[in-house]
Amino acid sequence: MTPTAEFKTALLAEVAHLRFFALSLTNMPDRADDLVQETLIKAWAGAERFQSGTSIRAWLFTIMRNTFYSDYRKARREVQDTDGELAAKLTSHPEQSGRLELEDLKVALAQLSEDQREAILLVGASGVSYEEAAAICNCAIGTIKSRVNRARQKLMELMGIDAPEEIGGEFLSASDPVRSFMSQST
Repeated sequence: MTPTAEFKTALLAEVAHLRFFALSLTNMPDRADDLVQETLIKAWAGAERFQSGTSIRAWLFTIMRNTFYSDYRKARREVQDTDGELAAKLTSHPEQSGRLELEDLKVALAQLSEDQREAILLVGASGVSYEEAAAICNCAIGTIKSRVNRARQKLMELMGIDAPEEIGGEFLSASDPVRSFMSQST
């Protein structure tokens, strides 16, 4: 529906009031002019929603206030990054590498002897001390240390790893559970 001549005239008569109100909201003349223009565009597009006989000023001020607060809320969520410095820091490394290595670790663990698997899972994965693991397995501490060391060496061989630091490459941090599981000292 095309706005009527009466609506156009009423709209133009309110521009000065809109600018004053926009200045009171923004405290910046250039932003106030943008806000007035945006308000007029929205009013023009929504002319059919204006009810004849009501206050066009109140209707326009409502549009302006809603537009201002919507823009304000949006601006609060946005971060100024004109040179792209912050965006460059936002990286997301692929997750599939770690998942694949975890699957490889599960397969390799299944190939260990029961004694070695039990020892490395107690000490490496569960965080049990060598003393506690020896008590659980009913053997000497030296035996547990030997089993854990042989299990780590066998896991690295089965997974094709020369050194524990190779696990995950650049995608896993030093605190990654798979890496720490493989690199704990005996």
